[in-house]
Amino acid sequence: MDNSKCNGSIDPFGMIERPLRIAMLGHKRIPSREGGVEVVVEELSKRMVGLGHDVVCYNRRGHHVIDVRFDKRNLSEYQGIRLKRVMTFDLKGLAAMTASFFASLSIAFGEYDVAHYHAEGSCIMMWIPKLLGKRCVVTIHGLDHKRAKWGRFARACIMWGEKCAAKYADEIIVLSKGVQQYFKDVYGRETKYIPNGVIRPDIAEADLINTEFALEKDSYILFLGRIVPEKGLKYLIEAYKQVKTDKKLVIAGGSSDTDRFITVLKALSRGDARIVFTGFVQGQLLHELYSNAYIYTLPSDLEGMPLSLLEAMSYGRCCLVSDIAECADVVEEMALAFSKGNVSDLRDKLQLLCDSPEIVDKYKESAADFILRRHSWDDAVWKTLELYHNTSQIQKTEMRSTI
Repeated sequence: MDNSKCNGSIDPFGMIERPLRIAMLGHKRIPSREGGVEVVVEELSKRMVGLGHDVVCYNRRGHHVIDVRFDKRNLSEYQGIRLKRVMTFDLKGLAAMTASFFASLSIAFGEYDVAHYHAEGSCIMMWIPKLLGKRCVVTIHGLDHKRAKWGRFARACIMWGEKCAAKYADEIIVLSKGVQQYFKDVYGRETKYIPNGVIRPDIAEADLINTEFALEKDSYILFLGRIVPEKGLKYLIEAYKQVKTDKKLVIAGGSSDTDRFITVLKALSRGDARIVFTGFVQGQLLHELYSNAYIYTLPSDLEGMPLSLLEAMSYGRCCLVSDIAECADVVEEMALAFSKGNVSDLRDKLQLLCDSPEIVDKYKESAADFILRRHSWDDAVWKTLELYHNTSQIQKTEMRSTI
């Protein structure tokens, strides 16, 4: 095969000798927008398939955490990606571990060049394919043990997975400089920073969102993401209720083992008819929500690399984010920030933007071009393939040294 090309795509590293056999695990399932991990796995996998590689994604069996309507989907192939479903114990804190166990067993005895683990929890079983000489790469999407939804047992399992990643992975990918420094400080482990990508979308008119939620262009403030405590939604609702505006607050997203927390948020919102909970959205509804929001806000206490923020900026939205490093590193000077957890500061910034459309327009003008210059899925794919290649070269060196 010509080392410069694969299926007509340029190989900037000159490293393609043959198509790679790649296993992806750690996500819930694809296609899905249950979380950022699922989006990353899908975007990487379909591009790798387009470059001629053989990609198998290990989907979990069991209940779809967003909507029971998706429980019976049983695809074996999606956009050229081969899908395998693995046994999963559908219990909070055990789903990732059990799915990883059965996927890791399959990978250990399968014909793969690289196993790519996603998220800390799945890495708890990485030792299984390593015993049989498989090369393993892991993407740390965030420090999951810090997430408030997990109990003591689940948090301990996630920490165990993190330690396994640090010990066994041939290469570790991180999505933020903060996590990169964490692995260096705690484990003395070098990692590779490969940020997520984004694509330029078309802008849609407010059609379905008007029919379903009575929303019009620039008539609402949007939060879109998983409904979990670390996203700062309690702060957001408390701050918004003090803002004098006729713009609605739209909270779009589904549960992630957090039904009780959603009940708390709805109780906190009671009495303010301006607050709209849409539930889980995808497809055209998602597209229209991004396209027509007056501003997008992400008041998180904890993030890895927030894909929803990248997407909102790609739609040319004015963004208001907490000043945590993971958000600040993404937006730089191209969005407005408030002090994390500070309800008064968040209220004041929301009021400022509601009262000042000229400020909102200024941020909108530059958001999309800025984020698209910095974040490319194609770049992320090539850098990831380079790491796969590096692990392959390590394996060849080790084999030669034993002869």
